[in-house]
Amino acid sequence: MVGIPAEQHIIDQLVERLALAYPQIGREQVNRTVNEEYGRFDDRPIRDFIPLFVERHAVNRLSELVGS
Repeated sequence: MVGIPAEQHIIDQLVERLALAYPQIGREQVNRTVNEEYGRFDDRPIRDFIPLFVERHAVNRLSELVGS
């Protein structure tokens, strides 16, 4: 990942929040999903909203897994 330390910290916090929100999926799957989404933005030069985009995409994918 290209992310800067502050951005990576936000992504790590996102994994923790989503792991709590989706306990039926398991932390490893949540971590994998978030990091896959985060990786989609590696080559983007403007980084301000990347954590928000990662969260939106990850929540959509995780919700599909639980059928919500």
